[in-house]
Amino acid sequence: MVGRQAGLVVLSEADRNFLESQVRRHKAPRSLSDRCRMVLLCAQGLQSKDVAERLGVHEHTVGKWPPVHTRWH
Repeated sequence: MVGRQAGLVVLSEADRNFLESQVRRHKAPRSLSDRCRMVLLCAQGLQSKDVAERLGVHEHTVGKWPPVHTRWH
């Protein structure tokens, strides 16, 4: 069974840098760094199913992140 494709995610360089910095921060809440990882993986074109498998979460969790037009910072 094929997982559903995550929505098209296009990140500016600034957004990508911000998300990557949040993933690397040791003091960032786990939920924030997990969400940043999800967005970065979706931006690589991975299906929700693959992102969920890599991060050990349910596929529906991957689909809950904010729409692309939402500012990350």
